[in-house]
This record gives sequence, structure tokens and C-alpha cells, in this order.
Amino acid sequence: MQYVWRHRLWLAGDMRTVDGRSVAVIDVGQLNRDAGPDFFNAKVKVGDEMWCGNVEIHVRASDWFRHGHDRDRAYDTVILHVVQFDDCAIQTPSGRTIPQVVMPCARNFAERYGEFINNHANALACASELRHISPVLVRDWLDSLGFERLYAKVGTINERLQRSAGDWEQTAFITLARALGAGINGDAFERTATSLPLRILRKHSDSLLTLEAMIFGQSGLLTDAPAGPYVDRLRSEYDFMRTKFGLHAPESIVWRMSRMRPASFPHRRLAVLAHMAFGGFQLMQQILDCRDEEDARRLFRFDLAGYWALNFNFSGAGHGRPTALGAATVDMLVINVVAPLLMAYGQQTGDDRLADRAIDILEHLPGEHNRFTSDFVNAGVPCSNAFISQAMVQARRAYCDVRKCLYCRLGHRILASKVRP
Repeated sequence: MQYVWRHRLWLAGDMRTVDGRSVAVIDVGQLNRDAGPDFFNAKVKVGDEMWCGNVEIHVRASDWFRHGHDRDRAYDTVILHVVQFDDCAIQTPSGRTIPQVVMPCARNFAERYGEFINNHANALACASELRHISPVLVRDWLDSLGFERLYAKVGTINERLQRSAGDWEQTAFITLARALGAGINGDAFERTATSLPLRILRKHSDSLLTLEAMIFGQSGLLTDAPAGPYVDRLRSEYDFMRTKFGLHAPESIVWRMSRMRPASFPHRRLAVLAHMAFGGFQLMQQILDCRDEEDARRLFRFDLAGYWALNFNFSGAGHGRPTALGAATVDMLVINVVAPLLMAYGQQTGDDRLADRAIDILEHLPGEHNRFTSDFVNAGVPCSNAFISQAMVQARRAYCDVRKCLYCRLGHRILASKVRP
């Protein structure tokens, strides 16, 4: 009922109090999420009198007494009592009779709402109804969600920037590491990268082995690695660098590798991170120099050298290939590293051109194919580019999966139609 009141979804017609006075709602007020009346600062005209104050909503009028509002002075400011069932008259603690109105809406709205929200057959509660919504409305909502997701990433980057004392390259290093770990190992990658200041890596940026030793050593993956010529060299080099720079590896890093393709093994991705630092890590400057999606892709198109040209982990099986990252992973890094960093830097410096470039790059990349986007595509919503696929990811994580349909623009539209008989 709060939802119906807040969004003015009651049935059109002449609204009257239970004693026959006309009611005109000028302002529904502000929803109160804490103790006290449900809506603050409402403005309602009852008969010929204009009232400004608070509104309380109950299923039954007698809930006023059951909840003890008749003894709570916080409810002296209530100007209107909105109910579904009028089973008694009510008064404020000061003894004033409060105008009461039965809000007209479909009797079975609660049942319809429950069926909609508790639809466990589909990841999207609205899957069967999306096709009936105007494509213009769907696209408008997806555009909003795309920006919502991008701004959320910018917020995370700004936090890293603050922790990095304003060092954009360090921020880019940690952001890249996080993205290389994807969802499953993102935390482990970020903790590893955060434990290695670029000022230390830059001192030995001319030695790929030293960079690999420090990165693998800090990751903890060297601890249980099988002995061998390459691993033994890494251990020896890491022991020296750990003592030289006073490095402390993060505790209890958990690496997940079950049901993972070899190309996605964390060992291989950490080798990519070391390669990016070889010769001096300058990713942020390189990102600022990007003009389009092809420039951005070229940042991550390279071959690995030495041991990692043919291996995916420390087993030495030798079934790998030099190409560092596949095409889909390259696009993933453009989406999760290049575009957000461009947007964040543009905001920090007041350069709107960088923000526009970030959006343009996303709109020229193909849409992602994953569990977040497939349900929308199956429901008839096309995933035309990466900006839209990111919007779908945001919708799933922030609204659909947690069933916050009341806060979703499309969910609100569908539920609004269910208020009516």
C-alpha cells in the first residue's frame, strides 16, 4: 500500500474520506524508512481545508491501535490515515479525530505482486512481460543502467585513487589486476597488486624475471609450486627482493581454479600483469592516448615470452601458446579497465571529452555473452553493444537478482498495471 500511495497508483476517480468529504492529494510526501509516520510533509486537501503534515498507512484501520500509535506523540502530526479496510475510527494521542480514506486499488494487488516478485521460474521476474513493453522505454531504462554501472565503477576507482595518494598509474595497476582476476579471483588479484607499490616494480622494470618473482611471490602461489629450474629461480629472486624491499605478502589469499579454462588460470594472468609492468608500467597514460576501441584493444594484444609463452601454470606441461589473452578477454579489459578509467579521469579533471570517449568505446564493442545478458536476450531484449550488456549486468545485480522490482523502472511499470482490477 505504501508503494501504491508513493507512486499515485490508486484507481482514478473521486477519492473521499469514510465520512464523505472529498480528498485531493497535492503531494504524497516523503517516504520515511525509520520509526514514525510512513510519509512526511504531505499536502492534502480534505473538503475545503488544506492540510500539511504526515500520512500513516495501514491495511486495517484498527492497526492504528494495535501498533500503539494512539499513545505515541510522534503521530500527533498525522493529517490522513490511509487504509484498505475501514473497521474503526481513530484518534491522535491528543484526541483529534484523523480523516480516514480507503485507498481504491485492486483487491488482489498484494496477491498479484507476490506472484510477480516470487517468480522463481525465471531469473527475471518480468521475463514473460518484457516483450509487451515499448522498446523505447526499455532502451531508455538500459541507458540509465549503463551509466549507473559505469559511475559505480568510477566510484570504486576514486576510492583506489585516494588510497594510492593520487597516483593514477598505481590506481590503473590495481584496476587492471582486479579485472584480470575477473569475478572468481578478483579479490586475490587486487590484494596482490595492492601489496606491490609501482615505485618498487619500476626499480626493476628492466628484468621480467624479477617482476614475475615479486608478483608471484606476493600472490602466495610460489609456496606450493613444484620445484624446477624456473620456479627455483623465481623463489631465489623473490627471497632477495622481499628482504631488499621489506615486502610482506598478504595473508590467506584464496585462489580458485576449479572448472577453469587453462588460459584463465591465475598463474597465466599474473604473468600478463608482470608483462604489462615490464619496461615501465604506463597504462594510464596509454589509456589517455586511446582514441577508439581499436586503440584500447591494442593495449592488451601481445605475446608472452619465456616460460609463459608455452605454459599455463607451474606444472611445466608446455601446452600453451604465446598469445597472452583471447579476443573476448581483451574486450573484457577494455570494458572494465579502459572505459572506467577514462570516465574517472575525465570527471577528476573536468574533461567531458574523456567521458564521451569512454561511452563511445563501449558502444562500439560487441555486447557480452554471459548469464547476465542471456536472460534479457531470451526475453526479447537485444544486446547490441557493450554499453547495453553492462546495463543488463547492472539490472541483474542491483534489481533482478535481489527482486527490487519496485525500484526498477520496468518493474514499476508492470506492477503499476497490476494495481488496477
